Amino acid sequence: MKLPYSNGARRCVFLLGLGLVSCAKNLAVTNSPSAATTAAATPAPVAVVPGVSQELAQDRARRISRLGYDLHLTIPAGKAAPIAATETVRFHLTDARQPVQLDFKEQTANLKRVVVNGQPVAIDHHDEHLVLPAARLQTGLNEVSLEFVAGNQSLNRNEDFLYTLLVPDRARTVFPVFDQPNLKASFTLTLTLPTTWQALANGPLQDSTVAAGTKTLRFAPSDTISTYLFSFAAGKFTRVSRRVEGREMQFLHRETDKDKLRLSLDPIFRIHADALTFLQDYTGIPYPFRKFDFVALPDFQYGGMEHVGAIDYKASTLFLDEGATQDQKISRSNLIAHETAHMWFGDLVTMQWFNDVWMKEVFANFMADKITQVAVSGSNYDLKFVIDHYPAAYGIDRTSGANPIRQELDNLKDAGSLYGNIIYHKAPIMMRQLERLMGEEPFRQGLQEYLQKYSFGNATWPDLIQILDERTPADLQVWNQVWVNQPGRPLFDYALSISNGRITSLELSQQAEDKSERLWPQLFEVLLVYPGGRTKELTVNMNQRQVSVPQAAGEAAPAFILFNSTGLGYGVFPLDKQLAAGLATLPNPVARAAAYVNLYENMLNGRSIGPRQLLEVYRQALPKEKEELNVKLLTGQLTDIYWKLLRPAERVALAPALEKELWQALQQNPAANSKKLLFKAYQSVALTKEAQTRLYQLWDQQQAPAGVKLTEDDYTVLALALAVRDYPAAAPILPRQLTRIQNPDRKKRMEFLLPALAPDVPTRDAFFASLADEKNREKEAWVTSALAYLHHPLRAATSEKYLPQSLALLEEIQQTGDIFFPYSWLQATLGSYQTPTAARTVRDFLAAHPNYNPKLRAKLLQAADDVFRAEKLVL
Repeated sequence: MKLPYSNGARRCVFLLGLGLVSCAKNLAVTNSPSAATTAAATPAPVAVVPGVSQELAQDRARRISRLGYDLHLTIPAGKAAPIAATETVRFHLTDARQPVQLDFKEQTANLKRVVVNGQPVAIDHHDEHLVLPAARLQTGLNEVSLEFVAGNQSLNRNEDFLYTLLVPDRARTVFPVFDQPNLKASFTLTLTLPTTWQALANGPLQDSTVAAGTKTLRFAPSDTISTYLFSFAAGKFTRVSRRVEGREMQFLHRETDKDKLRLSLDPIFRIHADALTFLQDYTGIPYPFRKFDFVALPDFQYGGMEHVGAIDYKASTLFLDEGATQDQKISRSNLIAHETAHMWFGDLVTMQWFNDVWMKEVFANFMADKITQVAVSGSNYDLKFVIDHYPAAYGIDRTSGANPIRQELDNLKDAGSLYGNIIYHKAPIMMRQLERLMGEEPFRQGLQEYLQKYSFGNATWPDLIQILDERTPADLQVWNQVWVNQPGRPLFDYALSISNGRITSLELSQQAEDKSERLWPQLFEVLLVYPGGRTKELTVNMNQRQVSVPQAAGEAAPAFILFNSTGLGYGVFPLDKQLAAGLATLPNPVARAAAYVNLYENMLNGRSIGPRQLLEVYRQALPKEKEELNVKLLTGQLTDIYWKLLRPAERVALAPALEKELWQALQQNPAANSKKLLFKAYQSVALTKEAQTRLYQLWDQQQAPAGVKLTEDDYTVLALALAVRDYPAAAPILPRQLTRIQNPDRKKRMEFLLPALAPDVPTRDAFFASLADEKNREKEAWVTSALAYLHHPLRAATSEKYLPQSLALLEEIQQTGDIFFPYSWLQATLGSYQTPTAARTVRDFLAAHPNYNPKLRAKLLQAADDVFRAEKLVL
């Protein structure tokens, strides 16, 4: 039986009865040994070490092909009960002279029986591997049968549902597997479940039987996928089926809010269908897999995860209510488009090794931006691009822990530390520069060739660069070296000469922020701004350390110049002294966004403007700013300066005036979404008794300000904000809000947060101490929310003592948590401190651990950057 997709260059065929897949091309694992190889001396076996070393992965890719898994899990109703499992692994082996290592990061006691090619073998399990003896292996087809207890670490078990999340190397924490991306396989899954449970998996449901109070679901073999994409979700879910644009889609969820369901279900299915249509047209390849289903999970660790045929989403991002802002709707569209784009970029063509994990993420983000541009009415693609990507990318690239887009990786156990804002946000900026350098059509044709050539296989970034390099006269190898293989960003400066009211010359220069000799070739715009709103935009080709802008010569002297006016350049751009005064005259919202970003980055760098000066600029700009996304950017930067770069006494002195200004701006702004953003800013900065009493009355009476729509979630956040301020009536606020929450999943989250918000220090101390136990960190989204309240600036005096133990737990958190959790833990812990003692705690920790894991060290330096800058800027 053929897979649904075949392009002539490649074909995968199911070998019925074996659950195997035979693939004709493009996988390194299909190479056959030469006669010279078989006659050679027996090679030394690969060392058995924790994780999946690059040496082990390369050895297995050379020897193993035609891989399939047949897995049966018996899942009990009780969360604590073990999950009994059986598994059959079938593979073709080209060299049987050495043992074969299956990855299984669990206790040896979980393994009950191992049979290799029909013969029971002694269980040889150590250093996270099950070693299959060479004496029982054979050249050609091998079959390994196992009985075991499934590992729990990545099964995400809850009282009445569970789901797998196996990226990047977590499949091995559940069942024995060859856990590397370039050993793709077909998975045949069987689940025995409580009769009231539903399930969704990679493959289509084949049949279902009920017996003795349980039901057994048998799924057809999945498409050929990497192990990190194997997935299922099971539990008490509601199933919704829709046929959209001729495609059947199934959706599992646990949402109970009728308004959210009424308002969200149609858009969720529609956005998926639109994304599929766009991607099929852009790539020239029909949707390449057998089915397209998805599930919404409460407090999912990520926004989404691109499992083939069973995409996972964080429920709160999909289900929006009447109070949703335009930004939230665009973010939902962007998320759905991102995960759908992964079906081509990451799932159809997968990286050879996780050092190229950024490739799938950059193209998913890059495509999502394009899709949202056409799929969401009223969305401003260029503005959304600036606001989504630049602050997040700069937030890492400005730090001493900045990492390049493409990073080295020796062992998959460290792959989780590769993820972060550089690959999600700097990489799309880089890719848009590359598209601009090449031209949209040659770039698109190169991507189409790449997807066709490596379909159902694996590829590297150099493979793609080679394809793209043939379609442009530019030297992409040189360009790639600084943009992709090295961290950091440039600082720009300028020299303007004017004579008789005319520009005689405009020159720009760039210098690496770290003072190195690196140069970032790029294109960007400068805007000459004149009185009365007239402007002149010029394109700069910054391909040298210093360039002149010949188009500027002869132009009238402007009132001021805005550098990087379209927001597409990358770096810290200079500030014209008159920019702050002229912000309101910029008619283009993208230009204003670029100006806000430039101002903020220069302030953090101590160039041209200080925190108090910038705060005054933003206070003047906010009432005049009518673009919702810019209001979001401005209020975010304003509240960051307020909490991170003002001393406590300065905040108290400023609060009455700032509260009044935000409340007036809220009342005067005509747009409901902007009103809500301004209300959130008011809620954030509220320090006076008058403001807190107003907030309490709004919460108590559930009566939102005129023109603002507040929902149950909003009132919950408001209750938490009052509690962290120890509002006089705070003691009954949280229990009362708990009774207002109807959804059981959201109620459990609130119960978890309560001790972190307790008014008494001993209760908060006990809560923090409880996080040392791994089982109390299972709900990572809950933990990071709790930490943010625990370390809120208003609680910093009693919480700073937690910092040493928080840092001491970091290595364990990397080993037990999901990929984003270590940085989220650090950011929620360190993000609001501004004291020299907090900065000293970080430095002392690093000094005491000179051989600390370098990737974790980088994460710590990234998260602590605001603390270090506060030392210099809070004077």
